[in-house]
Amino acid sequence: MNPQLSEEHQAFKDMVERFVAAEMPKDWARELERNEDEYPFELWEKMGKGGFHGLGIPEEYGGSGGDVVMQVIAARAMARTLAGLAWLWGINQFAGVKSLTLHGTEDQKKKFLPGLASGQLRAAISLTEPSGGTDVLGAMRTFATRADGGWVINGEKIWSSQSHVSDYLLLLARTDKNVKKNHHGVTLFWVPAKSKGIEIRPLKKLGMRSMGSCLVYLQDVFVDDDAVVGEPGDGWYRILPMLNNERMLMSANCLGYIDGVLEDALAYAQQRKAFGRIIGQFQTIQHYIADMKIAQYTVECMLMDCAHKAVAGNLSMIESTMLKVAAAESSNRCADLGIQILGGMGYSAETDMQRYWRDSRLQRIGPVTDEMCRNMIAEQLGLPRSF
Repeated sequence: MNPQLSEEHQAFKDMVERFVAAEMPKDWARELERNEDEYPFELWEKMGKGGFHGLGIPEEYGGSGGDVVMQVIAARAMARTLAGLAWLWGINQFAGVKSLTLHGTEDQKKKFLPGLASGQLRAAISLTEPSGGTDVLGAMRTFATRADGGWVINGEKIWSSQSHVSDYLLLLARTDKNVKKNHHGVTLFWVPAKSKGIEIRPLKKLGMRSMGSCLVYLQDVFVDDDAVVGEPGDGWYRILPMLNNERMLMSANCLGYIDGVLEDALAYAQQRKAFGRIIGQFQTIQHYIADMKIAQYTVECMLMDCAHKAVAGNLSMIESTMLKVAAAESSNRCADLGIQILGGMGYSAETDMQRYWRDSRLQRIGPVTDEMCRNMIAEQLGLPRSF
């Protein structure tokens, strides 16, 4: 048994890995991704069949309970075969499950959590704006104004993955322009995605295909007062506690990419022959594979340390941020080495290595760039703010 896992967690890990191997194999994931304009509803249903949607939701709201350790175990296992398609589940965990479990009213929890737990409801994140990227607050032009019984929202969001098939958008909007600091006067909303005045357009992109990442246009969109998550004006403070969870789930996906890359690289190195011997006998190939194993062990240790600290309630933002950088860069480097080992076949759409590379490349940019993460880490060490 893994000494980092309790018997309960180990049993869960074994169950999840068996389910993924049987129901979500790599060749099936490749076929899903080829249909990049079609959302993989069948995969969503299989995630429900495996019980993944209910993770993190208390049993009294229709969920299966479970802690952060179980969430990262599931994220890692699915990403090993699905690569970026595993983030379908991660989005819902962050946008719906985490936001409402942490900050929802009792009425909101009773109304929405059972549907999220069963997979009948899907959620998407709508934070980033076209002119802002990482500068979410400084560039925010989406504004919500008070109206009779609610709010009227106008603005644009970008990179809102799976919003075109979602039921709700977890949306951040400015509600007060007269503030001293950018993180004041913003409000978090739980917006019905099919509301009048919302237009959603999928974007073409390099990786993370099939799930769809979208532009969201909001013109005079009315939402009731009960669409507010938390209190008006404190939206940024509601988002911050959720970022640790998002970074851990994303990092668990990256570790899953490394798992998939390593097993494919090993298998190829042991059967591919060149110059009269298997290429796994060449020192350079051995070094590449050894580097992958080192990366796998490093990221796993960091991830499990952060997950256990999160369960204990003492995970710091600097720790989850360091994890995010290490996981993103390690997974993308491993996938790049994997392509090098497979040579032309690594570049072929008939293998998975290019899929791991394309999907891992995004993690160095989002949900926050590795450069910005380094700025945050340096600032926590006492250096002056650089942005």
